[in-house]
Amino acid sequence: MAIRQELLDELLKEYKSPEDLLGQNGLLKELTKVLVERALEGELTHHLGYPKNGSSKSGNARNGKGKKGLITDHGKMEIASPRDRNGTFDPVLVKKRQTRFDGFDEKILSMYARGMTVREIKGHLEDLYGVEVSPDLISTVTDSVLEEVRAWQNRPLDAVYPIVFLDALRVKVRDNGHVINKAVYLALGVNLEGQKEVLGLWVSREEGAKFWLKVVTELKNRGVNDMFIACVDGLKGFPDAIESVYPGTQVQLCIVHMVRNSLRYVPWKDRKEVAADLKTVYTAANAESAAEALQAFRKRWDETYPTIADSWEKNWQGLTPFLSYPDYIRKAIYTTNAIESLHRSLRKITKNRGSFPNDESAVKLLYMALTNVAKKWTMPIRQWKQALNQFAILFPERLPE
Repeated sequence: MAIRQELLDELLKEYKSPEDLLGQNGLLKELTKVLVERALEGELTHHLGYPKNGSSKSGNARNGKGKKGLITDHGKMEIASPRDRNGTFDPVLVKKRQTRFDGFDEKILSMYARGMTVREIKGHLEDLYGVEVSPDLISTVTDSVLEEVRAWQNRPLDAVYPIVFLDALRVKVRDNGHVINKAVYLALGVNLEGQKEVLGLWVSREEGAKFWLKVVTELKNRGVNDMFIACVDGLKGFPDAIESVYPGTQVQLCIVHMVRNSLRYVPWKDRKEVAADLKTVYTAANAESAAEALQAFRKRWDETYPTIADSWEKNWQGLTPFLSYPDYIRKAIYTTNAIESLHRSLRKITKNRGSFPNDESAVKLLYMALTNVAKKWTMPIRQWKQALNQFAILFPERLPE
């Protein structure tokens, strides 16, 4: 809508400083108030079917104005809201019982999703808009997300996810008067288009294979009929839990976790050499070559560090599936880094909080943070088309047309 230059000149003739335009009593705030009130008058005229001082054909008529406090981007303002005699007028611009302009709640949610506490949001809104917002209002706004969380957590999922990463992170939650560490289970899938997608999050007191069995069972019930490769850490019983629900899934243990655990008790003077020799195992051309490299590692280091080669042999079935794939698939599945990167993003958000008052509060914030992170996932995994061709050859009956 074009605004006449003469009107702008008239509005700005008293302008001397930015405060006159943008301040608490500035022109923008006053202009917003006047325009809102004029628009509400127009809505009432449309509702009644006749202009002010006209004659009524319906028997309904104007019935004065009521004062209404409204929080806007320019601070709190009081507007005069027109009323009708029959009480049937329902404004569109500022609805009945509405106390905040559309968009204000989104600002609260955006700040909350970036890790700001209720107290920090309250102070920020006061500094920015000169508006005192109660902690209860902020909690009410953020609690409105819980219904969205429930719908998201129960949404139907794709029938096939070629790759799924499963891992948990820890958060502090108050439980029965005590602050304890709880496990937040996360499932990150790669769909047939190569896009990453968080399939769900769950909170439990402990991380264990028994709860992971519950997670994968829920994924099955929500429509995930198949996953080709599941990438997990070395938690005992984890592969068995997955294979009991998805018997055709290849479970790939995280190589990075395995190397870390192997080097945990190696002194600094030997660590570089031990790591280099282990690298010859997991970078081998195939499983047979990897087995030969592990035997060479054993000959050199068994006398000094006998448990390392033993642990690799013990977990050999879970460590070697990725070796049957080309490099561009190996890079995607040999480590759980994809989900650990997600964990790092979430920890940046949760670090400002000493603890969460309950599980719902933790889930609410993590869901909002996940939504923000997912906005950056605009591109598929590198060389995904080639990977999909490999899966079509390896799993011809399981890949949908």
